[in-house]
Amino acid sequence: MLTRTSNVDHLEVKQVAFSSIIQLGDSSIINGFSRALAVQREAEIFFGDEGNFPSYRIFKKPLPLPPITESMSFFRHDLNPIIKVNKLHVTAVSSSSILHVGNSRYISLEARIKHIRQLLLEGHEQDI
Repeated sequence: MLTRTSNVDHLEVKQVAFSSIIQLGDSSIINGFSRALAVQREAEIFFGDEGNFPSYRIFKKPLPLPPITESMSFFRHDLNPIIKVNKLHVTAVSSSSILHVGNSRYISLEARIKHIRQLLLEGHEQDI
């Protein structure tokens, strides 16, 4: 694997969450996996079976990864083996994301989120 020195003068990150990575320097393998269930309700009614990930198909389906069949060739000549970054300001890195300064051989990131909105029937808003 190509190795270079990663030099970052200033890094400011406000928030890192949910299987996210900040990587300064080279890495061989990076795997990230995050799953979330987001329920938005107009009324605070709980049924007791919320949060059962296996009951939702999105969390069980295999991820379709088409094969890469294109051939690629390139020539690289790095006169300076340093990755130089002056300043990075990042508000947030979330849900199986990566902030990476350096080289990587293999990266696999996956985020699966099920959003559910439970709205009241029209005319029942005053019942809350």
